[in-house]
Order: sequence, then structure tokens, then C-alpha cells
Amino acid sequence: MKSFLIFFLFGLTLAVAQNTRIEGVVISEFGSTYNVPKLDIPLDTTQTFKVLFDLSAAPEDPGQLSGYINTVARFINMHVGAGKPQNQLQVAAVFHGNASYSLLRNDLYKEKFGVDNPNLELIQALQAADVDIILCGQTAGHRNLSDDRRIPGVQMALSTMTAMIQLQQQGYTIINFN
Repeated sequence: MKSFLIFFLFGLTLAVAQNTRIEGVVISEFGSTYNVPKLDIPLDTTQTFKVLFDLSAAPEDPGQLSGYINTVARFINMHVGAGKPQNQLQVAAVFHGNASYSLLRNDLYKEKFGVDNPNLELIQALQAADVDIILCGQTAGHRNLSDDRRIPGVQMALSTMTAMIQLQQQGYTIINFN
């Protein structure tokens, strides 16, 4: 019975340790990950990952951090934390639809939704990590997201479709949540 109890506690300790969130190594305030002790598909640390996140959805609660945008930080933190050099990650995030409001300056977001923009610091952290934050020009026109109303540093594309075509032709792989 004693050996069973020791084995059980050891297993429980491993399970808890495996489920402990790890703070991001690149973007420490966002994008926490989990340790994966055994990889059946090893991480390739020799080639560059060119990744395009297609972001169109937003949480129903405008005061809630977007899990979709946070996944961009998680992608970076997870790979760098697992040993992939950060300079082998080329990441772009294209915003359209309801996700585009996340790019509003805080005062305008608060005016529209009655709360501070919960994604502002996350987007700024992504920009600091060299993520290209791209806004669909058609969405910008439709939703009144002119340059003076947006977070500084947001890039404008003619459309989401245009950005996706051009980035795919440059070798980017789309990660889509829809």
C-alpha cells in the first residue's frame, strides 16, 4: 500500500507539473504556454516559420482580452521556449471583421464600448516582438478605423484577401480560427 501511495503521489506531482502554465519567454505578460515533455513530432529548429494569423472574431464581452490575439503571443512564446530561435519566426496578424475594433486607440474604444481596450498592451507587445499587425483596408473604411483612430504602427492592406494572397505567395502559412 505504501508503494502504491508513493507511486500515486509521484504521478500526481508529474501531472500537476505538466499542467503548470509557463510565463512567456518573449512576451511575458501574455501568451502563457505549457511544457510538453515528450514530442512525437519534433520541433524543427532549422527552418523559418512564416505564419499568418487570420483574425476576424472578437469576444462577446468587449472588456475581455481576445483569446485569438493572445494565441499569436502564445505561438511565439511556445516556439522560442521550446528552443526555436526567435529570428526564425516571421509572424503577421491580419485583422478584419469584429477583431478590427481591437486596433482602436484606447479613448475611442472606451467611447464605443464603455471600457478600456483590453487588447492594447497585448498588441503593443506583439509589435515590440516584430509581429506585423495588418488591418484590412475595406474593414477600416466600413468601420471608420482611419489612421488617426488606430493604435500607432498598424499597417494597412487594400483588403484581407490581398494581404493573404501576397503573404501566402511569400511563403506564409495561414492559421485560421474560423
